[in-house]
Amino acid sequence: MIAEPSPAPDTSQKENDGQEATAPASAVQNGGCVKNPSNLTPKERRKVREQYENVRKKNILRRKRSSQPESIEDEVEEMVEAVTLFEVVSLGKRAMQSVVDDWIEAYKEDRDLALLDLINFFIQCSGCQGMVTAEMYQSLHSSDILKKMIEKFDEETGLQYKRIMARPWILTVTWPMELEDEGYPLVKAGPHWKKFKANFCEFTAVLIQQCQYSILYDGYLMNTITSLLSGLTGSVVRAFRHTSTFAAMKLVTALVSVIQNLDVSIHNAQQLYEVEKNRTPEGETGPRLDELDRKRKECQQKPVEIENMMNALFKGTFVQRYRDIIPEIRIVCIEEMGSWLKLYPNMFLNDSYLKYVGWMLYDKQAEVRLKCLQGLRGLYEHKELVFKMGLFNTRFKSRIVSMTTDKEPEVAVEAMKLVMLMVLHCENTVSSEECEAMYHFVYATYRPLAVVAGELLCKRLFCLPPGEEEAPHSQKNSKFVYSLSRLKKLITFFLNHGFHKHVTYLVDSLWDWEDGLLRDWECLTNLLRDKPMRKEEAFTDAQESVLVEIIAAAVRQTAEGHPPVGRGGRKVLTAKERRTQMEECARMTERFIVVLPELLAKYSSDIEKVTNFLQIPQYYNLNVYVTGRLEKYLDALLKEMKELVHRHTDLNILEACSKVYSILCNEQLTIYPIVSEALRQLIDDLVDDFSQLLDDFFQEEEGFGVNEEHIFRMSCTLKKLTAFHNAHDLTGWHIGDRTLKILNFEKENGGLPAETLIPALQCSYFALLWKLELATESLVAETPPSQEALSELKEQMTCFRLICESYLNHHNKDVNEKAFILLCDLLIVLSHQGVDEDEDFALLKFLPDHDLQSRMIEFVKDHVFGENNLPEEMNREEAHRLDSIYRKRIILAEYCKLIAYNVVEMMTAVEIYKHYMQTYHDFGDIIKETINRTRHNDRIESARTLIVCLQELYQNHMATYCSNNSRKKQIDSSASFASIKELARRFSLTFGWDQMNSRESIAMIHKEGIDFAFHGDSQDIDYYLPPNLTFLAIISEFSNKLLKPDKKLVYYYLQEFVTDHMLLTCKGEKWHPLYCYRSSLIGTDDDAESTIASSFREWPPPDRSKVFATKRKFSDGNIVDISLPGSSRQPTDLQSDSQLSYFSWKSKTMHSEENTGGEASPAVQDKTLRMGDSPDILPEGQTEDLSEDIDVLETDEGNL
Repeated sequence: MIAEPSPAPDTSQKENDGQEATAPASAVQNGGCVKNPSNLTPKERRKVREQYENVRKKNILRRKRSSQPESIEDEVEEMVEAVTLFEVVSLGKRAMQSVVDDWIEAYKEDRDLALLDLINFFIQCSGCQGMVTAEMYQSLHSSDILKKMIEKFDEETGLQYKRIMARPWILTVTWPMELEDEGYPLVKAGPHWKKFKANFCEFTAVLIQQCQYSILYDGYLMNTITSLLSGLTGSVVRAFRHTSTFAAMKLVTALVSVIQNLDVSIHNAQQLYEVEKNRTPEGETGPRLDELDRKRKECQQKPVEIENMMNALFKGTFVQRYRDIIPEIRIVCIEEMGSWLKLYPNMFLNDSYLKYVGWMLYDKQAEVRLKCLQGLRGLYEHKELVFKMGLFNTRFKSRIVSMTTDKEPEVAVEAMKLVMLMVLHCENTVSSEECEAMYHFVYATYRPLAVVAGELLCKRLFCLPPGEEEAPHSQKNSKFVYSLSRLKKLITFFLNHGFHKHVTYLVDSLWDWEDGLLRDWECLTNLLRDKPMRKEEAFTDAQESVLVEIIAAAVRQTAEGHPPVGRGGRKVLTAKERRTQMEECARMTERFIVVLPELLAKYSSDIEKVTNFLQIPQYYNLNVYVTGRLEKYLDALLKEMKELVHRHTDLNILEACSKVYSILCNEQLTIYPIVSEALRQLIDDLVDDFSQLLDDFFQEEEGFGVNEEHIFRMSCTLKKLTAFHNAHDLTGWHIGDRTLKILNFEKENGGLPAETLIPALQCSYFALLWKLELATESLVAETPPSQEALSELKEQMTCFRLICESYLNHHNKDVNEKAFILLCDLLIVLSHQGVDEDEDFALLKFLPDHDLQSRMIEFVKDHVFGENNLPEEMNREEAHRLDSIYRKRIILAEYCKLIAYNVVEMMTAVEIYKHYMQTYHDFGDIIKETINRTRHNDRIESARTLIVCLQELYQNHMATYCSNNSRKKQIDSSASFASIKELARRFSLTFGWDQMNSRESIAMIHKEGIDFAFHGDSQDIDYYLPPNLTFLAIISEFSNKLLKPDKKLVYYYLQEFVTDHMLLTCKGEKWHPLYCYRSSLIGTDDDAESTIASSFREWPPPDRSKVFATKRKFSDGNIVDISLPGSSRQPTDLQSDSQLSYFSWKSKTMHSEENTGGEASPAVQDKTLRMGDSPDILPEGQTEDLSEDIDVLETDEGNL
């Protein structure tokens, strides 16, 4: 509500202590007189508070009724009830025009009353449900006016008072301190408030639009609004600052629209004047010419007045608030500035305004930086505006280029778009080196950024030289030459930038901008099939390899339609896009069905090219073979693949051929009989060759007389069979029996190379898996296998398992690592048999015994952690070192799977956790995931492995310490002790922020740690000193994960171990770990020995019988009720939250100690102003420092 204006009292009237005198009686609100808050009596203060509450309740009820009208009739009825502009704007845009027209009419009748209504609207939009009073100030001197501009808090009424100058009044706004806590319309969530924000913008635009024809230029309306909004922007209350800034910025935008319309009016007025002047005889004037001349001058004068209005709003609001501490306010300022620069460049597109946008490019909020870039992009999109950006480019170009690496992906994408516009529209602004750096982003994992970089690359790389036009597509030869030129540029770029394994990402980045180049299958394949007509058209071998990779990546992109791995999920296609994709896929299939056999024959000796070509058939639409009558090309493909299998021994080619056969061998396809017969013939040939070679091997003196060439041929054939056994069931050929025979021979005699043993191991494993799969399928088909079949399968699996165990000690590293990996996989398979299947499958179940577990963990220690510090390991080349790390990660991951799936004991992970810190860079992710998986299986046991790991490391440290007799050096000051403590800190971080789920685990760690510290078996360094007291410093790293009640319980448990003699002798640095641990539990910073010792003595001596009974109950895991002497036994609400399986004290005891210990109760909420909301309004004597609030480049405004 707002009172009617009244003239201020005479300046000769005395004021009390320089403060404002009592307001006149005309300033009445709901029957009460509003006075200066400093002069109100307690009774008057209560009356003001009651008035505010009544007004607030009425407004809330009215807002609830008007927020959700049920029908058009209800909405019309609510419109009739609405009596304020705020309520009308809240209802919607439907009545906006008429309401503004009515307000203009009211302004013409009584401008003061209408302006007060508008002022009240802005106050209510700030969320203020308080009261506003006004008094005239014309008779006041400037010094008196400044005295009235106050903002203070009345503690008795709980109200805040704000004085604002809104010419010709001084407004007094009264509101409660809960204003900011309750929120205000601009920041409230929900569709209603989102609609209100849009209506607010619409209201300001309509208001200025309708006023431009009458009252906008009267010198009274805009002066009042400007002074009001400028006054509100200086408030410490966020709601006032945000709302007033938002309104002021929208008003400037509306004024920009008005001044744009004036250009048309000025042009029309000038034309009318010129026409009338030409009609009038020279030297004569007439009334019509004078009238047109007057209107012309008025139109020419209006833009000047509007620019003055915009300057006043800009300096009063934008300049004050563009660096506000609240990001939303900064966003409003920069967003509107971007629209002004684009809509009215004549005024705003100069360095005086551009500098604000440039400075805010350094803002710490991503949304602010994003709005700056979006505003600049609107400028650089228009070439006619770019010529004015020269100085800005020089000053801020480097910042814009650097923002392409912004940590926020959206900001980086917008910066890349802006850089692309600068490259295209601002010649020589972005250097060639900077462009080269931008090109690398085509390999970025964030796809929107990579796509924009791909657009930049296409426009720069594929652009034609000046004066050269693109060849018409109707000329086939010219089109071929043009495509060849562009492909060569693309391949050269790829080769010169060193990313030779990321073709898939390059193709994905260019896919939307390459103009069909990568989907011109005829052109791409002809470049490889045909011989070049001219020497300059020929490709080098490296260029051909890249071209083949590009073709394979383009085929995949066409068939799948979604980005590659690492660039987001699958793309959801519309029906039209899906239809287009299917048509393109069919066109691609028709082309490659014809040319692929020919390409395989031409490049059959090139392993890399053949491997890429064999990736293409998996994306075929296989029905095209029949619908297109292309069966002859299928025969050609099968023939070429058979030749490749017989010719090559490379594992990549063999696996690719096996995969193609697997795809073509689909029983639902018409071509299945043809492919199946071709596969059977191929396997027959391989098996026959292998059988003959194997028989020859065992016939000649049990293999000792066979030459190396014979063994090499046998190894090659076995490698081919292994590659096909992976994807095809070859059980009918009994290959597994033959490979087991080879493995047993090596086990008994030795002498076979790794090239034979590794595929034999792999092939035997595949054979067992296929037999197990066959047995499982028969069970699903309700024809379970016989006991004899299962017994035979178990015998074969046992035989293979024993072979793998024996091969763990094989002299060849590759063989023993392969045996370890297969053994881990086999144990996972065997450990889960009989769980979901028939009980008969339980016959196959096997869990490793303690001896096997010990051998496996020793293998991991030797092959994963035992080689990290070897000199030859550190001096290897980077490629070999990475390959070694890759192999070690596989071994470690295999064993960690056994731990995660409960195949081996969880406690075996202790040996792995010990190396967490030393190998964090190489294996940290695997070890951390193992901790998380084991914690998911059993929280307590997982936590026990952590504390046991720390205890063993500590014991090793103590053994070294005692053996060296380094008494001069403190135990807890060595590097090894610091590493153990750091490891404990890392273990603590793995528990995350959810303290409720991990409270029992953390409590168990503290209990086990305290027991170990006071009852460990380490050698006593001091007779009275607990053996492992320094271990308390290690477990103190877990104290911050304890809940507050649990910290008290752990502290009580610690007290039980502090004997009377310790209380008398706990002095010196040796007892420092106990001080630190106790401090971490009770949250005190007092580490002085006397204070700590005295705090121990404050507790009465514990009852030893209760202590021993408590320890026995802890070992049983039962709930224990521990109560200290004198403690209260009153039940509390904390009892249900402190039932721990390891620390099972009753929290009611703890709660009693909290109540009797003098712990401070929560303080009453402070009602003082929060001065940190605004950087420009600071307490007296405090200097402004925005270094921690906003990253704005300190720039001299005059030097931009």
